[in-house]
Amino acid sequence: MPQQGAPSTRPRKVGFLLVPGFSNMAFTSALEPLRMANQLTERTLYEWSMVSRDGGPVRASNGLSVSADYAMQTAPELDLVIVCSGIDVQTHLDRDVLTWINRLASRHVALGSVCTGGYILARAGVLNGYRCTLHWEHISSIHEALLFPQVEFSSELFVLDRDRYTCSGGVAPMDMMLTLIAREHGADLAENIAEEYLHERIRDFSERQRTPLKVRLGTSQPKLVEVVTLMEANLHEPLTLDELASHARLSRRQLERLFQRHLGCAPTRYYMDLRLARARQLLLQTEMPITDIALACGFVSPPHFTKCYHERQGRSPSQERRLRRQRLLAGEPGPAPATSQAAHMGQVGPAEGEPADGAICRLDQVE
Repeated sequence: MPQQGAPSTRPRKVGFLLVPGFSNMAFTSALEPLRMANQLTERTLYEWSMVSRDGGPVRASNGLSVSADYAMQTAPELDLVIVCSGIDVQTHLDRDVLTWINRLASRHVALGSVCTGGYILARAGVLNGYRCTLHWEHISSIHEALLFPQVEFSSELFVLDRDRYTCSGGVAPMDMMLTLIAREHGADLAENIAEEYLHERIRDFSERQRTPLKVRLGTSQPKLVEVVTLMEANLHEPLTLDELASHARLSRRQLERLFQRHLGCAPTRYYMDLRLARARQLLLQTEMPITDIALACGFVSPPHFTKCYHERQGRSPSQERRLRRQRLLAGEPGPAPATSQAAHMGQVGPAEGEPADGAICRLDQVE
């Protein structure tokens, strides 16, 4: 892609590789800024085409099908190819797709991704030595399973590293594409496009994908933020409630009151849900043995992990994986994201060290 201020002598040709189960929101957020750039300038600054493995339509995660203009092998010369994927990305890895992506890289075609598309680029080996990002739900799983050691994963909204443009998901692709448009055709055009879409500002690449707890709570609860940060950093070897209180220079009773008042649950419940949410991500997104997952999430033994998981989810870890495989074979949509699901876990029994009447934690407030 040209640098800022460079004149464009012809339309930039962008291809969107649609992978089954792709996020339609992320795909549309990447495409629409290109359309609006043409509309506002009354020039064809960009041309785009949809590409699929075999040239057939591709079904998004929301059930909508998008027609492809080309199969991979018949696609025209492109300046940029953006891989669009979504749920269950691991099951849609295809040797032909990886080979085609490698061929593009050897021809110095710029490569990008939205949502989980960075996983496919990483599997193709074209992100080795690059910084990149993908949807936050998958980053921790990649780190835990020790995948792609030559790739540096970031939790930023999007990453522009030389000729690799990777983005998390949701509406963040709009920020990435507006940044690229600003580089090519100036900030004024990018800002005008943002206004057309009621996008109040173009977010910077350095912004994190998830809103930190301290932003949600404001500056009034630094002790609570400190304790939650400690919890998140110690999932493998959980700290006791007394240790957490000591670190924050609070009494145990003060800590319990803080969690009940601002997060609606006991701190032990919150901590347990953090660990179970991480465990569910690893179950659904990696092939790690269940024993390894139990240890990685701070459970003393696989039976203890199974008991706690069943109390929250209503099924065992092995049943969770079996259901996932059945859904994939049946072509059904994948499960809800781990963190969102954890926010609605049923409370069958008390967590270890917690009163039986503890509230369900609000994990929607967790970073």
